Amino acid sequence: MIRVQQELLQALGEVLAELAPEHPATAAFESPKQAAHGDLACTAAMQLAKPLRRNPRELAAALVEALQRRAAVQRWVQSMEIAGPGFINLRLTPAARQQVVAEVLEAKARFGRQPARPERVLVEFVSANPTGPLHVGHGRQAALGDAICRLFETQGWQVTREFYYNDAGVQIATLAASTKARIEGRKPGDAAWPETAYNGDYIADIAADFMAGKTVKADDRSFTASGDPQDLEGIRQFAVAYLRHEQDLDLRAFGVAFDNYFLESGLYTNGKVEQAVQRLSAAGKTFEDGGALWLRSTDYGDDKDRVMRKSDGSYTYFVPDVAYHLDKWARGFTKVINIQGSDHHGTIARVRAGLQAAGAGIPPGYPDYVLHKMVTVMKGGEEVKISKRAGSYVTLRDLIDWTGRDAVRFFLNSRKADTEFVFDVDLALKTSDENPVYYVQYAHARICSVLRQWQAQQAAGGTAASADPSADLVQADLSRLTAPTEATLMLKLAAYPSMLASAANDLAPHDVGFYLRDLAGAFHSYYAAERFLGEDADLTHARLALLAATAQVLAGGLAVLGVAAPEKM
Repeated sequence: MIRVQQELLQALGEVLAELAPEHPATAAFESPKQAAHGDLACTAAMQLAKPLRRNPRELAAALVEALQRRAAVQRWVQSMEIAGPGFINLRLTPAARQQVVAEVLEAKARFGRQPARPERVLVEFVSANPTGPLHVGHGRQAALGDAICRLFETQGWQVTREFYYNDAGVQIATLAASTKARIEGRKPGDAAWPETAYNGDYIADIAADFMAGKTVKADDRSFTASGDPQDLEGIRQFAVAYLRHEQDLDLRAFGVAFDNYFLESGLYTNGKVEQAVQRLSAAGKTFEDGGALWLRSTDYGDDKDRVMRKSDGSYTYFVPDVAYHLDKWARGFTKVINIQGSDHHGTIARVRAGLQAAGAGIPPGYPDYVLHKMVTVMKGGEEVKISKRAGSYVTLRDLIDWTGRDAVRFFLNSRKADTEFVFDVDLALKTSDENPVYYVQYAHARICSVLRQWQAQQAAGGTAASADPSADLVQADLSRLTAPTEATLMLKLAAYPSMLASAANDLAPHDVGFYLRDLAGAFHSYYAAERFLGEDADLTHARLALLAATAQVLAGGLAVLGVAAPEKM
């Protein structure tokens, strides 16, 4: 059906060029909001009515008449009708719908994926400071970021995953002081326990391993403890390496890996922060007032100018962000996406202002941001607020341990990033259609069960079956697929490539989850309505081909979310 849509789009483009040569319009079809309205819809008549000064319904009639003369329309369109103010609704022939089954079976895992392209994109996400375990907010970032990376990979982009973190500063000093206090025998609740210290049990674990002289290895560093309780710098480096290692374990359990780790401290040691400040000053975009250095960010739409360097000589937190993004641009990443919490909203305008002021040729909207809201965790009907391990919040590991990786990934991508989300642990454990991840995975497992039954029947009848059922079904007579539930399922399959493209373009992995639930629903309705393993061999092969294609698309969509497609449940 992909080929069918391409041929119809070409026909529509030719007709639009004929009827409105002075007003170029993009040939496009939409999916009708109601299945009863047809398979495809065209709004071109309403878009062109004003510039052409014509009644939209009359223009729609002219478009229909011209389209009916096109070979592709004659071959693939069963009927066209004008609705409302000028919608053109198209009903495809059964043969047009059936094409998608063969396309999926032939393309297999490549279905919906675009060829490789030279463009590169850098996606920065998680970016947690190494001061404690990853919390559920980091988990939402990890789920969103990795799914967005996978979406861009389906569109042929070269994707780099980057983790940025601060290995110095006040929070790291607090981590070192907390660990030293534990080494000295103090603990939360003691009168001598520092008020700002981190209280989680993990601090005691770090202290014990430091005194034991252990070596810890993370993806980006390794450090051996001196065991000296007075070695504050050694304690700091060991604690950072320890927690980086813990975060790596959490991310591996979540199925997320990074191509690069970027240290904020490196921006200072390499002189990139100072270079950025000098660049802004040389461009005349800074001024001094009250002993501080300011950026003229109001020149770029910010609501007020911003302090860059305070009177004590230290830099405000957005300055290294500007230096970091100048570095991203210098590395050749013209497309950059940052996944961050909604508390970073205030930094967007000043970072973009700094990049514009630097005069590096960076476009105004650089970088792109996806800001997510935090997650509320419910268990047993009550909100869960504290993890013993973390001391003050629910960790990503807690969620994985309670419900499993697949449920966490699917659930955290089931809503738009900028909406509040309640993670219901009890729902994630249900084995019913109330649980969306179970509902989708069960659809895949159910299809695999039917295909195994068919293969067993083949073997019992003396017919050797290949390990891949789709290989035996690619030549099925698809003209036998005429049931209403089959038409619905085939149209859903045909929508998969365009869904991936729009989800990538909109940075919206939740669209994949919605699509998968709809596809699973279409399959479950089909399963309830029809019999698959009957005496009519041709009909059986056609229906099994449709099932195999559906399983392939379910598996592909789940893979975009980093979720498994089980063959048995």
